[in-house]
Amino acid sequence: MSRYLNPYTDFGFKKLFGEEANKDLLTDFLNQLLPPHHQIQYLQFKNPENLPDLPLERKAIFDIYCQSVTGEDFIVEMQKAKLHFFKDRALFYSTFPVREQAKKGDWDFKLPPIYYIAILDFKYDEHEEKQKLLREVALRDQEGHLFYDKLHFKFVQMPLFSKQAHELETHFDKWLYFLKNLDNFDHIPSMLNEPLFQKAFDTLEEANLTPEQLEQYQKSLLTYWELKGVVDTAREEGKEEGLKEGLQKGREEGREEGKLAGILQIAKNMKQQSLGVEMIQQVTGLTPDDIKEL
Repeated sequence: MSRYLNPYTDFGFKKLFGEEANKDLLTDFLNQLLPPHHQIQYLQFKNPENLPDLPLERKAIFDIYCQSVTGEDFIVEMQKAKLHFFKDRALFYSTFPVREQAKKGDWDFKLPPIYYIAILDFKYDEHEEKQKLLREVALRDQEGHLFYDKLHFKFVQMPLFSKQAHELETHFDKWLYFLKNLDNFDHIPSMLNEPLFQKAFDTLEEANLTPEQLEQYQKSLLTYWELKGVVDTAREEGKEEGLKEGLQKGREEGREEGKLAGILQIAKNMKQQSLGVEMIQQVTGLTPDDIKEL
């Protein structure tokens, strides 16, 4: 076991960024990603569980859902594995803050800014030559001009961050270095030995957990390892080769067959690990009936 918690686990991520006592850490991290006119001075947490008034009553559970004192809404997610229809999911989740702003009676439809921020433990950019550590998405017109400045998506692809300690240039670099390497540290590195990161290290030091918290963390860590393991196993067995070749060569047949083979293999491995149907469905996009038939 590492001295510090793994921030990619649900428990570690929410311990670091999702507690009232650590709102200053979340505020500082978010401000590295936000433009000057949307910098956060103070934020409050909102209910992370939303149930829309839809026929299917599709529930959305955010890792962290918060709002700044000036009204901006932020959804902050830690994604551990590549999900089926990942971009669709991000867009769907961003609609919840929009729906919450609807007011009864006379309303002029004015909305506050909304940011969907995802920290990814995988590469979602499929073409290597187009991969970016930070991919920022906003609505633009055919000439590339910003059409709407109130809906933003920011995806941080952590596997693309490769800077070493001596290469860190910005405060944002320090945050990514902290997240990427935390569970490998046995002490606070000199370049992170400042009050803000000292607090982050102290928050995620395993020795500071209660026995109940330690048990919760160990369960969260086991789930993280299992999820990473089944995805890695599928890759090692070459079940995604058809997808990769299809994407590279533009062969529609190879792309679809490879994609399906990879998804089915991941689902089989997850099922063999006794992971729940709901988790398998979230990762693969398969229906419960499809999963039961595997």
